[in-house]
Amino acid sequence: MNIKNLLKLSITAALLATGLTACTSPDAKDAKISKADAEKIALNRVPNGTIKESELEREKGKLIWSFDVATPGTKNITEVNVDAITGEIVAVDVETPEKEAKEKAEDEKK
Repeated sequence: MNIKNLLKLSITAALLATGLTACTSPDAKDAKISKADAEKIALNRVPNGTIKESELEREKGKLIWSFDVATPGTKNITEVNVDAITGEIVAVDVETPEKEAKEKAEDEKK
């Protein structure tokens, strides 16, 4: 393989890697609903809650803000997903400590 072909191959690989990253890692500028507004929406769903974690992600083809909300008096975490385009709540899931540990273990395998 000559230098010219090697250079082309390297550039192509770099562009593909950049493109794949851009497709899987949404940016806050892609959202029409700000993180602060989405937090208010999530906290309205979980009164007296405190946001422990948040992220912008694509799930089932939708751009969402995902919030893990802790509630006083329980060890459970309520995950609230807010559509980052419309501001609608698209999912609410109460996670027990056991379920959350299992999820983290699965994420680490990926």
